[in-house]
Amino acid sequence: MNRSGKSLVLYSDGSSLGNPGPAAIGVVMLDGAGTTVGQFSERIGKATSNQAEYRALIAGLELALKLGAKHVDINLDSELVAKQLKGEYKVRNAGLKPLFHKANQLLKEFDSFSIAHLPRRKNKRAHELVRQRLGAL
Repeated sequence: MNRSGKSLVLYSDGSSLGNPGPAAIGVVMLDGAGTTVGQFSERIGKATSNQAEYRALIAGLELALKLGAKHVDINLDSELVAKQLKGEYKVRNAGLKPLFHKANQLLKEFDSFSIAHLPRRKNKRAHELVRQRLGAL
């Protein structure tokens, strides 16, 4: 695909200890050459795992915009979030609806984007950031 403008690759993950329980998010941002251009993790208080997944995605999209991305390739290990954003699943959970809408608002800021669901082993660095944060509780 021919893209004009800055393109970034986003890996995000969110998790909670309990459902709901203490939760954390992790984000890793790569440039087109595969170099890490940003990463962070933080505790987000009490949340479900799915809420944490959405909050990680939102934080990653906000970082991509801050870094000037026009296109973002989104990689998630949450099948639910990936399929909801692609329109393959409906968002029925009331706690996820505002997060889903916020993510969609942010996606509209990009010229283009892609969303891929991948196994956790391929989202290793973002997952490690989350586990480090949750281990620090």
